[in-house]
Amino acid sequence: MLVSIRGKQDQDMERSTKAHLVCMAVPAQGHINSMLNLAKVLHSKGSFITFVNTEFVHRRFLKNPESLSSLDGLPDFRFASIPDGVSPSNDGDEHKQDIPNLSLAIKNNCPAPFLKLLSSMNDPNSGVPPVNCVISDCFASFTLDATTKLGIPNVFYCASSVCGFMDFYYCKDLMERGIIPLKSEDDLTNGYLDTVIDWRPGMIDVPMRDLTSFIRTTNRNDILLNFIIDETHASHQATAIIFNSFSELESPLLNACSSMLPSVFDIGPMCLLSQYISNDSSIPSFGRLNLWKEDLGCLEWLDEKEPGSVLYVNFGSMANLTSKQLLEFAWGLANSACPFLWAIRPDLVEGDTALLPQEFSEMTKGRSFITSWCPQQRVLSHAAVGGFLTHCGWNSTTESICAGVPMICWPFFSDQQINCRYICSVWKIGMEINEDVEREEVARLIEEMMRGQKGKEMKKAAMEWKEKAFEAAKPGGGSWINLERLIKEIITKE
Repeated sequence: MLVSIRGKQDQDMERSTKAHLVCMAVPAQGHINSMLNLAKVLHSKGSFITFVNTEFVHRRFLKNPESLSSLDGLPDFRFASIPDGVSPSNDGDEHKQDIPNLSLAIKNNCPAPFLKLLSSMNDPNSGVPPVNCVISDCFASFTLDATTKLGIPNVFYCASSVCGFMDFYYCKDLMERGIIPLKSEDDLTNGYLDTVIDWRPGMIDVPMRDLTSFIRTTNRNDILLNFIIDETHASHQATAIIFNSFSELESPLLNACSSMLPSVFDIGPMCLLSQYISNDSSIPSFGRLNLWKEDLGCLEWLDEKEPGSVLYVNFGSMANLTSKQLLEFAWGLANSACPFLWAIRPDLVEGDTALLPQEFSEMTKGRSFITSWCPQQRVLSHAAVGGFLTHCGWNSTTESICAGVPMICWPFFSDQQINCRYICSVWKIGMEINEDVEREEVARLIEEMMRGQKGKEMKKAAMEWKEKAFEAAKPGGGSWINLERLIKEIITKE
């Protein structure tokens, strides 16, 4: 079947007057959560929403009872899926994510089904309002084909940081200058990655090792490197671009983007804006879309701990550790003597099961809580949490900022390296763990974060950024003003 839509088919007159927004997410947990928060906010402002996933993640959501109930939607907030050309996973490898091939599959297979979906909703007999605007993840530029043909505005939504987007964008310049791809594998270890890049508008000077991990290739035709170049440069064709950020946090970068791209709107942090939805809205009646079941027991465990005493550890939805790295982190946590909450996904260890030794369990008994997945925003906002050991994904970063929690950073891939650089060097709210994880360094940084002077300084800075984030995201703040301007100038424009 081309498209699966769940939701009631109420066709009253009120619905027909609403602006119909189609939100197209890319199949990654962080991107979907961020887009869903934006969709909820736009719904609360009076829009009819159709939220579109690819069948790759739609199938996985259907296996999680919590997500299944959310997919029931509301009369004016519906869910749809389109084919992506990815064959169904076997039960034994359902959590594996082949990101390069998935990226190619989406780019090659989704344009025609998306056009057909939009055309079907524009049919007078569809029972839904005609589509006013598409809100497309900026890494789902395949939507431009359909919106151009149908004459529909296409607003790109960047769920990544502005520094991450700009890092991706300027990879084309790095390639044209002959800086990438790498000449040989030796460039990974011979000091070449210490080369400082100091000419990118709006960005701080950084060594190449702090640029996106996608540049660490010797192949000019590398799938992910070329994908991010193509997708970020496709933003020139968008009607406007929304960044999940706020001006105080990334002002020089936002100014640089505004000088070279279509209309730019900083509307974030999205995790905060979604909390300001009116209490009389029906949207809070359904939750998030999760690939794994959330363990709420961790919140009860946190309730028993002293304020600021617990380190939260989570490497996100895509990062993979080796068995050795897992053990180094584990023994670093054990040797730190700090209470910790650790989310270990079923697929966290690449090609293996995440097994921790019995000695580790015995040594950390009573001060550790290990689970597969948890409600991260609620965890970070809990009074007991005093630090976050993170991969520096943008959702995790903004949620940590909004909770006033400093970070220990271990970036894995994509935009996480440049996020880490800004967290540690610009915003002064984090410390980085060496790429080659060693338990002694892990324990030392945890001690410094949770009990040392530098930890206190980072906590102070984190609380200051939290205040600025709340000022931007509250009604009447800069992000809400930008949201209302977007609706007036783009979405409801006659």
